[in-house]
Amino acid sequence: MNFVQEKNHVLYLWGGSVSSEIEKEVNELKSIPNVKVNVENVDRLHLAEYGNSQFDVVLANVPTGNAAIVTHLVKLLKPKGKAVFKDDTVTSAESARANLLLAGFINVVASENNVFVAEKPSYEVGSASKLSFANKSKVAAVWKLDAGDDETEERIDDEELLDEEDKTKPTPESLRVCGTTGKRKACKDCSCGLAEELDAEALGKAITDPAPKSSCGSCYLGDAFRCATCPYLGMPAFKPGEKIVLSDMQMQADI
Repeated sequence: MNFVQEKNHVLYLWGGSVSSEIEKEVNELKSIPNVKVNVENVDRLHLAEYGNSQFDVVLANVPTGNAAIVTHLVKLLKPKGKAVFKDDTVTSAESARANLLLAGFINVVASENNVFVAEKPSYEVGSASKLSFANKSKVAAVWKLDAGDDETEERIDDEELLDEEDKTKPTPESLRVCGTTGKRKACKDCSCGLAEELDAEALGKAITDPAPKSSCGSCYLGDAFRCATCPYLGMPAFKPGEKIVLSDMQMQADI
């Protein structure tokens, strides 16, 4: 009864048969000045007769596991209203607390003799409110520079980020990759022509690169005089310092 104050509207809900204890509690409630009391039996209760947010306090001698009743009592209470449950069927305080939280109550506290006190949130069930995720003035202040920042902050010259090689436009041939490997490397059974392109590039590089210096002095005489590791194996004889040029016949396969 400590939760009931003057001018409160109270719903007293009980189940089973009337007992002397129930009559005593109802009479005590009615003795409080300017308190309006509605007494209802849970078995004959018509919750639709009551509007939402009508009661300041609900005193319920009903099981907390009765989800239909408990959920509707949340709607009958005014915001921040109190509900006191006397549940003699509860097996544990944690299960009763879980039932009340799932119904929509907050600040559930277990007391002695299977009494549980719960509170309705400070807002009405189903109400909506616009959320403000940012303060525009604070966001603008984040990007505001102080007067001396331009002189003290070291800035990067964007012209130094790229060199001349980065500015060179790539050719379509250099961007071509193998559809199987995903790289500029021909696969084993290449049929797209990439293998031929890579071979031609390698041959052109070998021709244009500076001639390697011979360690034996016999490389220019021909294969008969060349070492097993000579870089000129398979090439025609040439004069020292002369650029090697392969004829069209030598570029053709024997078969």
